[in-house]
Formats: sequence, C-alpha cells, structure tokens
Amino acid sequence: MLTPDEWVALRLSAKVALWATVLSLPLGIATAWWLARRNFPGKFLVEMFVQLPMVLPPVVPGYLLLVLLGTQGPIGSWLLEHFGIRLAFTWKGAVIASAVMAFPLMVQPVRLAFRMIDSRLEQAASTLGAPPWRVWLSITLPLATPGILAGAVLCFSRSLGEFGATMAFVGNIPGETRTLPLAIYSYTHVPDGEAAAWRLAVLSILLAAGALLIAHLANRRAEQRLGYLDHGHARH
Repeated sequence: MLTPDEWVALRLSAKVALWATVLSLPLGIATAWWLARRNFPGKFLVEMFVQLPMVLPPVVPGYLLLVLLGTQGPIGSWLLEHFGIRLAFTWKGAVIASAVMAFPLMVQPVRLAFRMIDSRLEQAASTLGAPPWRVWLSITLPLATPGILAGAVLCFSRSLGEFGATMAFVGNIPGETRTLPLAIYSYTHVPDGEAAAWRLAVLSILLAAGALLIAHLANRRAEQRLGYLDHGHARH
C-alpha cells in the first residue's frame, strides 16, 4: 500500500506525463512529417536541434528552461506580467521540461512511419481528385498510426521517468513538482526511506512495462487494420 505522499507523487507523475504527451503530439507529428517529406537548406541543423536533448546532460535543458522561462527570464517574465502565468517551480513547468526531454523519442518513430508509407497510395488518391488535406487525413495519417502510437507511448514513458531537467527547472516541491523519480530520490536521502523508495521504483517499472504492453497491443491492432486497408487498395 502506498502512503498519501506516495499517491500524490503518482498522481502528479501521471498528470505531468499525460499533459507532456498531449502537448508534444501535434508538434511531434508535424515535425516528423516535415523532416520525412521535405528537403531544405539546413535540414541537418534542424534534425540536430530536435535530437539534442537526447545527448545533452538533462540538467542543461532544465537550466536553459529556467533562464528563458523563469520569472526573471525574457519569456517567463513576459508571461507573468501579461497573463499571470508562472512556469518555474510549478507542475506546468514540469510538463514543459518532460515534453522537451521526451520530444526526440516521439519524433523518431513517427518520422520513420511517414517515410515507410507507399507514396503511390497518396498519388492515387490525388489523381482521383482528393485535395491534399483530405489525402493527408484519410491516407497518410492512418498509415502512420502505428508510429504515432509508438511515439506517444515513448513520450509518456520518458516523461514518467524525467528527473534532471525537472529538478533544474521546477525543483523538488512536495505536492507541486515532486514526481515519482524525484520522490524516489528524496526517499533515498531520508532515514528509513528505503522501503518507500523500493515501492515507488517497482511501481515505476510496472507503469513503464504497462505502457509498453498497451503500445504493443495497440500497434498490432493498427497493423491489422492497415493490413485490411492495404488489401482493399490492392483489390481496387
């Protein structure tokens, strides 16, 4: 059984991971499609920028977020002055930190899914008179569904485990920013906290494994549905 403080950390982690995934999904899909389907000067630099959080020490993006979005930063002070929005040391800031760190993991499988789509299906739909937006919604997006599901689950799982950037940007405030990784870290530094740390560590493993299992099942179902779709196109 979890203690009330541990339940708070669990609920906060789930909320942060869910919002980080929801906020990252539209931009992740758009970025993945852009990188998969378009060639332009400086594309390598864009790809490098997207993947940069994966190779940087996590505290570096967290510190940069604090500099930019903190109450004294250029963006953070503007948001606070004009909209009353404060991101540093709040759960909303934890969402942004988690989204930044998980974004590359979302983009990779979605980009691969777009690249694997048979362009002849899209060309056939265009030849039949479908406008580009309809081709994208009815052909491209459904065919990329397995990659999008995989990217969303990777983003959610990575957000559940985010530590370094969160610690640097929003701190370790009980009930506000103390997610599961931060709670585990805190319990390892207090007397008699080992049992709580073990409980939360096991819980984190179960949550991550559950997310991957859900992704696997959803991916199989999407592939089966797309298999029927491909057979339908073949008959036509």
